[in-house]
Amino acid sequence: MKKSIFGVLFMALAVVACKENKNEEAAMSEEEVIVEKEATDADMAFASFGEKINDTEVLTSEEMFKKFQGMKPGDTVDVKFKAKVNSVCQKKGCWMRLKVGENDEAFVKFKDYGFFMPKDIAEQEAIVAGKAYVEETSVEDLKHFAQDAGKSEEEIAAITETDLTYTVISHGVLLPEMEMEQ
Repeated sequence: MKKSIFGVLFMALAVVACKENKNEEAAMSEEEVIVEKEATDADMAFASFGEKINDTEVLTSEEMFKKFQGMKPGDTVDVKFKAKVNSVCQKKGCWMRLKVGENDEAFVKFKDYGFFMPKDIAEQEAIVAGKAYVEETSVEDLKHFAQDAGKSEEEIAAITETDLTYTVISHGVLLPEMEMEQ
């Protein structure tokens, strides 16, 4: 009988000791989370569009331009890069043009037409993740995009040739929140 009482007491002590140890681990985890949150809070906050992406391992616009230059129609590559927004579709925000290289642009569409950009983000930086490729854009599409961008009838009529376009089908975009206008 004494052995079974000691056995029960020993088991109870073991359970209590394990429980206290788990509470210490949980407390330590909460402290670690707080440290991570403070580090995150010190970083720039972003508004996220589409799928959740992060701001790590991001190419510069110049690096992205070099990637585009090494591609030919039919090539695709998964990318994440940061670039200045030159323009956004003024009807819905369904596409945007980003500055890559000195004088070139990447045309960004959104996967499955699943999300849109604010129409007032020109001149801001954006981080874009998606599939990049080079395509030949028809005169009809170029005119449609010019119309969406609010170009004049004369500018639209001047489009008479196809164009090789640096394109990205984006599944996620980050915009710095401090630059966003509501």
